[in-house]
Amino acid sequence: MSEASIRPALITAVLPGSIAEEIGFEAGDRVVSINGQKPRDLIDYQFFCAGEILDLEVLDTKGNAHRVEIEKDYDEDLGLEFENALFDGLIQCTNRCPFCFIDQQPPGKRESLYFKDDDYRLSFLYGSYLTLTNLPQHEWERIEQMRLSPLYVSVHATEPEVRSRLLKNPRAGHLMKQLEWFQARRLQIHAQVVLCPGINDGDHLTRTLLDLAQFHQGDVPTVTSVAVVPVGLTRFRPTEDELVPVTREKAREAIAQVEALQAQFRQSFGSTFAWLADEWFLIAGQEVPPESHYEDYPQIGNGVGSIRLFLKEFGRAAERLPQKIEQSYQFSWIVGNAVELAFEPLVQRLNQVENLTVNMIAINSEYWGQTMTVTGLLTGQDILQALQGENLGDGILLPSVMLKHDATVFLDDMKVEELAQQLNTKIWIVQDVDQLIETCCDPSAEVIYAAPQQVCTASNY
Repeated sequence: MSEASIRPALITAVLPGSIAEEIGFEAGDRVVSINGQKPRDLIDYQFFCAGEILDLEVLDTKGNAHRVEIEKDYDEDLGLEFENALFDGLIQCTNRCPFCFIDQQPPGKRESLYFKDDDYRLSFLYGSYLTLTNLPQHEWERIEQMRLSPLYVSVHATEPEVRSRLLKNPRAGHLMKQLEWFQARRLQIHAQVVLCPGINDGDHLTRTLLDLAQFHQGDVPTVTSVAVVPVGLTRFRPTEDELVPVTREKAREAIAQVEALQAQFRQSFGSTFAWLADEWFLIAGQEVPPESHYEDYPQIGNGVGSIRLFLKEFGRAAERLPQKIEQSYQFSWIVGNAVELAFEPLVQRLNQVENLTVNMIAINSEYWGQTMTVTGLLTGQDILQALQGENLGDGILLPSVMLKHDATVFLDDMKVEELAQQLNTKIWIVQDVDQLIETCCDPSAEVIYAAPQQVCTASNY
């Protein structure tokens, strides 16, 4: 990567009470170099800033260059936040996986929805999955030198011909050699298998999990965990693809197959090692496993154990529920219909509070063309279509998982305030279990979107 392609890092926030605030940094300033080195990304920035004496080249909001010398404790944070974790641009995906969600979206939406990330740096920083198919030698060397571990790898299949077929990339067949590379350097990965019926299921799935288990050995296992996830399809996917949806029968078959292997892994490793995403049990109409099954939730980002963890957190938070609230409130809690049965006990518990009524409205996504939908994929159009003309009580409880991480915008680009105005209702955005409980007990303390005229600024969850 040439230095010419590295952009000065744009500061978007200065943390109160930080070294950066004391020095006088402002949002809009840009960091050009640290001790003479231009940081490529947040990883470089953190590494270069670890020392006690720093010499920063900075551009202020007017573009004027400044030199800032800083003395601090080792590893003490400066207190700067940046527009992006990558200062030299995103490493984009060169595969053509038929199940890629980005290719299953309609055209014309916000640009960020179409970025195909296959960047090992985002994998290290945030747990996003990459395929390892497009890394030049110098990037492999950087992973080794900086000990960037663990990474999160989309495996899908260990047989070269099957993985190449899924990724539509001949380089995809090198996976086993790449795992050996990680093993030789005592670096670790978490693995993901998106199961596509008729392609990488059945004997192929067994082979994949057993192959990966070979790398779960020693005091530093190379493959620390595996998640098996059902393929998700939308009505916008290319018509020429070979994919078919996961049926209830297929889900039950996959559960039985993986659970048999899990028993072997627990006997060999003392760990389940390979987990099924919650969606398998929802599709199959079966109860999710108990909390003890998920150990320390190593694959929570893949939806492995997220329902069980949510139920656990709710049980703990529900201890704070009062017997009665002073003012009567009625809420409509919007969730994907995939979790309807699992969340029914939560609604019953909330409704034990005198003067509180919570109606769970579980819907599927007509926008994506799905009969069963997880909450995070619901769009503004789905909610509008399902709720128009309905009695919504005092307003809607809206899980923040439906929204862009840094803005109150749905996947279909509808804004929360637009939905509130069209439904002529209030909307409370709830980030987690604690906020759900707090809102139900005292909605006046929460920031809301109201219709038709008043629109408040919601917090960035």
